[in-house]
Order: sequence, then C-alpha cells, then structure tokens
Amino acid sequence: MEKKFRLNGSLPKVGIRPTIDGRRQGVRESLEEQTMTMAKNAAKFIEENVRHASGEPVECVIADTTIGGVAEAAACEEKFQRQGVGLSLTVTPCWCYGTETIDMNSMRPKAIWGFNGTERPGAVYLAAAAAGHDQLGLPVFTIYGQDVQDGGDETIPEDVQRKLLLFIRSGIAVATMKDKAYLSVGTVSMGIAGSVVDANFFNDYLGMRNEYVDMCEISRRIQENIYDEEEYQKALAWVKDNCKEGPDYNKKPWDRKDLDAYWEYVVKMTLIFRDLMVGNPKLKELGFAEEAAGHHAIAAGFQGQRQWTDYLPNGDFLETMLNSSFDWNGIREAFVVATENDSLNGAPMLFGHLLTGTAQIFSDVRTYWSPEAVKRVTGHDLTGRAENGIIHLINSGSTTLDGTGQQSNDQGQPVMKPYWEIQDEEVARCLDATSFCPANREYFRGGGFSSRFVTRENMPVTMSRINIIKGLGPVLQIAEGYTVELPDDVHDVLDQRTDPAWPTTWFTPILTGQGAFKDVYSVMNTWGANHGAISYGHIGDQLITLASMLRIPVSMHNVDSQRIFRPKAWSGFGTTDLEGADFRACQSYGALYKK
Repeated sequence: MEKKFRLNGSLPKVGIRPTIDGRRQGVRESLEEQTMTMAKNAAKFIEENVRHASGEPVECVIADTTIGGVAEAAACEEKFQRQGVGLSLTVTPCWCYGTETIDMNSMRPKAIWGFNGTERPGAVYLAAAAAGHDQLGLPVFTIYGQDVQDGGDETIPEDVQRKLLLFIRSGIAVATMKDKAYLSVGTVSMGIAGSVVDANFFNDYLGMRNEYVDMCEISRRIQENIYDEEEYQKALAWVKDNCKEGPDYNKKPWDRKDLDAYWEYVVKMTLIFRDLMVGNPKLKELGFAEEAAGHHAIAAGFQGQRQWTDYLPNGDFLETMLNSSFDWNGIREAFVVATENDSLNGAPMLFGHLLTGTAQIFSDVRTYWSPEAVKRVTGHDLTGRAENGIIHLINSGSTTLDGTGQQSNDQGQPVMKPYWEIQDEEVARCLDATSFCPANREYFRGGGFSSRFVTRENMPVTMSRINIIKGLGPVLQIAEGYTVELPDDVHDVLDQRTDPAWPTTWFTPILTGQGAFKDVYSVMNTWGANHGAISYGHIGDQLITLASMLRIPVSMHNVDSQRIFRPKAWSGFGTTDLEGADFRACQSYGALYKK
C-alpha cells in the first residue's frame, strides 16, 4: 500500500539540537563526539518508533554542528525553517550557556533532554535552560532520566523513551494541524452547539483555518456529474459485493427501487465529500479544475439533519466509509468526518487520529445503564468490567468500521490498528460484522443507510471531547476505559429501546473513586456534551501532553499522575492541585496561535 500525505505541503519534521559547552581549547573538543552521538541516537530512536498518521516515518533534522552559542543557534534555526521543522528536541550531556543556546521559536513545541551523568552536568544545563524558557514565556518540556548513567552509556533509558515519545507524538500532531482546514459541509445541525463552528477556536488554538461549503454543493456535483465516473462504477460494484444490506426496521419498509437508488446516491456522496476535503486530480482531467483542488481539509463535518436528510439520503454511509481505514481502493489512512458537523467532537477525533494513526469512533454518549436498571429490564446481572454500570455509545447511523473490533493483535485480542498494519482478512471481518440497514424513516425521511454492528469487548479505549465555555474558553475531557460485550439477548433488549439499526459500543470507564470518576453515573453526568470521540488505546496521557502544547486545560480525566507530562513551567502554577495548575498555566500563556 502507498503511504502518502494527501494534503498539499510537506509533513513536519523533528529538529534535533545538540547543545554543548562553548569553552574551546579542551572542554568543547572533549564533548563534541558524545554530544553529536546523543543527537544521532535520539534521531534514530524517533525515526524507528514514530510515524505520521499518513504512514510515513517521522524524519529528523539534526543541526549541522553542535550549538555552543547564539551564532550556532541562529544557524540551526535557519536550517530548521528551511527544512520544515515543526518541533524541536534539544539534547546535551553537559553544561551549556542557557539562554544563548535555547530554541527561541515561540510557535514550535520544544523539549530538552539533559543526560543524567556525573562527568558533566547535563542536568544543570537542563535546569538553567528551563528557567530561561520560563522567564521568557517559552514553555519547554524537560526530560531527565531517573537513574545516573555512565558518560559512555549511549542507551536511552525506558523512562526517557516514554517522555520522548509523549513529546514527539504530541508535537507532531500540533505541527501537522497547523495551516490545515476544518471543512464544514452545511452549518448547524438541530441546534447542536458543537456544530456552531467557532473559527476563533480553530485559528487561535489549533492554528487551522475554516472552510465552508453548502450541502447543495454535493447535489450540484451529482447533478452535473462532477465526480470520477470510473471510480464510481468501481465503488458501486465493491459496495454491492461487500456491504451487506441489513434488516429494514421501519413500520413502512422502503421500496426496493428506492433502496437501489439510495445505494447509488450515497456512493456518489462519499466520492464527492472526499473530493471536497482533499481534492482529486482526476476532476481536472475532466475539465473541473476548481473542484479538483479541494479544501485542504484535515478534518470535516457534515450537517445532514435536517435540511438535507428530510428529502435526500443521509450521510451515514459517507461518514462510515470515510472514517474507516479502507474502501474500494484498498486499505488507506482513515479520514476524520464529524457527524452533524459537530466540530468540537471532530477536533478530538483529529487529535486521536494524529496521535495513534488509527480510525476514530464518533458516538452519542447516549445512556447510562446502572446495574439495577439492567437487572430490572433484562433480568441480567452485570459482571466483570461492567459490574459498576455501562455507558451506551451509539451514533445515529454511522461510525468507523474499524470500531467493530474485528482487527486482532498477535494474541488474537481485538484492536484498532493504524492502517499500515491492517491485513486484508481483517478488512473482510470488519465488513462481515457490519450490516447497512435502511434508514429510520422517522429520522431520515430522505432515505439512506445506517451502519449496524456491536464492538467487541476488552478493547482499551479513550473517550474525549472539547467543550467551549464562555468566559473560560475550550476545555478537554478525557475518560479512559474498556469496551464490554453483553449477552446477545441482553444487548437486543437494551438496543431495541434506542435504534437497532445503529452501531453500538458498550463502554465502561476506569473508576478512581474520586470526582467525576467516583462512579460510572458521575462520568456520564459530568460529560460536557452529547457526543464523544473514542480512540483505541489508553492515550489520555498523550492527549494531556498535546492539550498543554495547545494551552487547552483538561477539566476531567482519570489518568494516573505518574503518566502526566506537561511543560516544566506548569509546576510554577502549583504542584499539589495539578488540575488547577493546568488551568492557571493555560490562562496565563493563552492560546498557542492567538494574535
């Protein structure tokens, strides 16, 4: 499969800055090899362990020389700007001249790794340079190994590796979002606050622009045949062979003739929506140069309800397929498309995708089922991870097919993989576990199809959400937990109370016994909106690191404090109440890109 970034421009690189004691005639010369080796080893570790969401290994750029003073720092900066460096890691085994050697680029996430050795005071430089960063208002992440290493030890300790990966993955996500677009197809859906797209949030906090297209652009392109007819025929044939049509749960079933027409229409919608996001050079060959360009959109949302769905097929199929890691063209990077144009759920979907490379689940945070309520309705006692109650995550007709849990690791456990690890047989299992039910007439008068599946159990997942609060700004919520499964008869009883044609993920958060995580009900009750973005894995620590780079405070999480990694300056705002310190630091520094 081809691994290729599908937007204009190049992917951000990691800049490695080897700083050194500038004193010549013995001191600097004795440290040159050790310092540059440290930089090369860091670059090798990063390039071997971190990929962009588009699949390419992250590329590192090392300064041409070690940096012993401001002149060499300036030469390094010129190289970084020329080569598209989006974040920097300064490494050193020794003392260096603090503010003369630090990275002064205010827009670039930055970290310093000070070698924990006794021969030369790398930790002393780390502390001095961090103090300089703090005094200048340039937050920096500090990395310092727990155990002393010998001067000739070139290994990277595990605790240093963990912090390096947290910083690099988060910094790459920040740099990748910059100057990309969020595309709104349509406007506000049913009064949902997140679909009132806040351009100030995207611009000031994410460094992104906003693009807007009326939904009629989709119907125009269908009517005027502004799509690749050859790909459409290929896609339609693939859909007929691979997408099972599910039962029609409507009191008045749809006519077969209508359903056949809906299949053709929703496939065209999917092609066109993708072209709107990232463009399609084939359209230029067909004489549609303007449409071929796309909107440079790294994420998007589709309003759908109700001005579209009251008379045209819904967007469930397009959202399902684009959010999945495969389609008729094979296995590929998942897109990020928010149902109902809920941009504040689309943003954390984008965070999760860029951090992990995996497809993201979009769900309604629909219902908290207490053990007592489940027992009353079904006669079943919840056990295991579900014993304290469950949250029904169910979207009104779409979510990524990766969310079926039909991909597996080497132990046969259900996972959601980055696309470059997915096998053809796993694609087949995802499709086989899914049926596409004719749309619910009461919700979708214009027809269409909704995806129907149940997520497999025991997947570690993280649910997150951005909320904007007047007078405070954006805040991020995080809940790590697991997917669970119910006996078929119990699931059917609960599912029938909502809509059996929609995709279900049963979720149980990890409880801490305190605050919002004292019980499952409190998690549901504290959640800030009706939607959640669900990513595979326990990535709450990565989201916290990312949020601190963007200066978005985290208002709710269940991540152990030992896993939290924020800039050193955050400790200046308090060390006991870390949540409060995060709010104070983010307020003090302000949005990363605010003019």
